[in-house]
Amino acid sequence: MSPTGSTPTSPTHSDFPADFRGTVLRPGDDGYDQARAVFNGRAADHGPALIARCADEDDVATALRYASARDLPVAVRSGGHGSDGHAMPGGALVIDLSGLREITVDPDTRTVRAQAGVLLGELDAAAQEYGLVVPSGTVTTTGVAGLTLGGGIGHLMRRFGATVDNLLACEMITVDGRKVRADETENPDLFWALRGGGGNFGVVTAFEYRAHPLGPDVVSGMIVFPGDQAAAVLAQLPAFMADAPRELGLAAALTFAPPLPAVPEEAYGKPILMLIPVHTGDFAEAEKTVTALAGLGAPVLNTVRRTTWLETNSMLDATAPYGWRANARGGYLAALTAPVIDTLLERLAASPNLPGTVTAINVWALGGAISEDVDEEATAFSRAGASWLWETATLWTQAEHDAPYDAWADATTTAMQPHSLSNAYINLTDDQGEAWRRDVWGSGAKYRRLAEIKAEWDPRNLLRHNKNIAPAGA
Repeated sequence: MSPTGSTPTSPTHSDFPADFRGTVLRPGDDGYDQARAVFNGRAADHGPALIARCADEDDVATALRYASARDLPVAVRSGGHGSDGHAMPGGALVIDLSGLREITVDPDTRTVRAQAGVLLGELDAAAQEYGLVVPSGTVTTTGVAGLTLGGGIGHLMRRFGATVDNLLACEMITVDGRKVRADETENPDLFWALRGGGGNFGVVTAFEYRAHPLGPDVVSGMIVFPGDQAAAVLAQLPAFMADAPRELGLAAALTFAPPLPAVPEEAYGKPILMLIPVHTGDFAEAEKTVTALAGLGAPVLNTVRRTTWLETNSMLDATAPYGWRANARGGYLAALTAPVIDTLLERLAASPNLPGTVTAINVWALGGAISEDVDEEATAFSRAGASWLWETATLWTQAEHDAPYDAWADATTTAMQPHSLSNAYINLTDDQGEAWRRDVWGSGAKYRRLAEIKAEWDPRNLLRHNKNIAPAGA
């Protein structure tokens, strides 16, 4: 079996432990189809053999001991938002953490503990009750577990760093069912690997984060330029962001104008460039910064305003409908150069852009805390040399659209390869094979360290339904 392959579909796991306190679902059971629904609707094409919906940490340990005794690979589902669909592979034994939703906020120490089933919208809401925020992602239905274990980027990364830069500890169940803690002093090598190495080492059941004072109000919105201005506006962004404060987060989306009331009717379906600024600093400074940003061209729409953090960090939800079919590709850029911009515009123009689909090529500005405040070797998450991040975001509902969008994603990956760094953010791209995985975490030395830690904690590679790191010596 290949490291990322599915388990055979024949076992029904009829001997699954009777003392498992959660819900056990097999094909045909009431609730099975609902339980196997994840962000990427393509995962529903092939259902798992058994879904073990855990009631608590003891259930996780029970399921892992069962799998370990039988040498069974397992898949892990928390938020289920990974575009690869690794949370629900066909024929697999799935450990479902979606019921573990407890959140505890300590406003005195500014720490937040969240169980692995918590979604970003829930994390934001709980922290905002105390005027705090944990830097995370940009879509509220994303799970904290996958986001954190892969690194975690979002609107606040330039100010506060990646999610893993604010991670204080993990509570984990090992593949043989032991409960362990990982932090800077207890199991520090494991803690290093969990900050960006994905779900390769054990099943993390809870995360402890450092939170920051923020809100409730920030300045955010969208500035929309017609497609014929896209190249000129994008070309000015590097100089603009070089002088921008850390309080400014910025994404740029090349897409096709949706038929929304705020969008001029004459723009419907045509290429546009959408800038998405999020300013979390002084409001007067925010107004100056956003005015200057809009002045990079002649926008046809500007919705930037003072609003709440909770509204801000949910404004992209509409671009990521849960359960649609998807693929995703992406990578880091050392610079946003003219050849890069030309390639991005060419790839947008080449999109199938079929009716009832969503297509975007997003470019995120890095810099600030995520690029400057944490040493590359401090965590498994790599960001060395990266000033920008590009990603494709394509979503559709019909299986017959798989082939044209997969072909477009492959061609876009090929076109961007000469401009992209070999390291990347693993959460915003589908798996691209073993050679890619050996580079994606940065240096060869980092990958070897990850492989050695994998061999210590999961020597039989039972946790292989992920962007898999082969155990050293395997």
